[in-house]
Amino acid sequence: MTVISSTKNPEALSLVLVTEFDADVKRVWQIWEDPRQLERWWGPPTWPATFSQYEFTPGGAASYYMTGPAGEKGYGWWRITYIEAPHRLEFDEGFADDNGAPVGEMGAAHETVTLEDLGGRTRMTVHSVFESEEQMNQMMEMGMEEGMKEAAGQIDAILAEPARA
Repeated sequence: MTVISSTKNPEALSLVLVTEFDADVKRVWQIWEDPRQLERWWGPPTWPATFSQYEFTPGGAASYYMTGPAGEKGYGWWRITYIEAPHRLEFDEGFADDNGAPVGEMGAAHETVTLEDLGGRTRMTVHSVFESEEQMNQMMEMGMEEGMKEAAGQIDAILAEPARA
């Protein structure tokens, strides 16, 4: 299993997921920069993602939807705020309407992804920071923590495939 730990910190309004992979940092970075690879793991197995827009650059935007088991769709957005390839990615994210426009009821979260070299292996840490305790609690009640663990559990299979050129 790739998930090492998952830690909620209500005082810091954060959730930290730590995973490790048997692949080097550059290969793990590809699962973030390539939307076709990202689609294969962003979201739990029963809610696969489809990215309709993906500008992997600081200031870039991403729009996606996840399709549930009964065909229902949940929409989301990203605004990429920082990239230091292949070690750090930061973005704001939230829910969207079916046109990809952000909706504000749930607010936004800030994600920081770091990739650390472990001598040919990689530790990936995803640090989520929420706007309020209420927002954090709502996201946990919606299954965010378990969903992130399930999503990360799909990465090993992607990394076992040959790296793209």
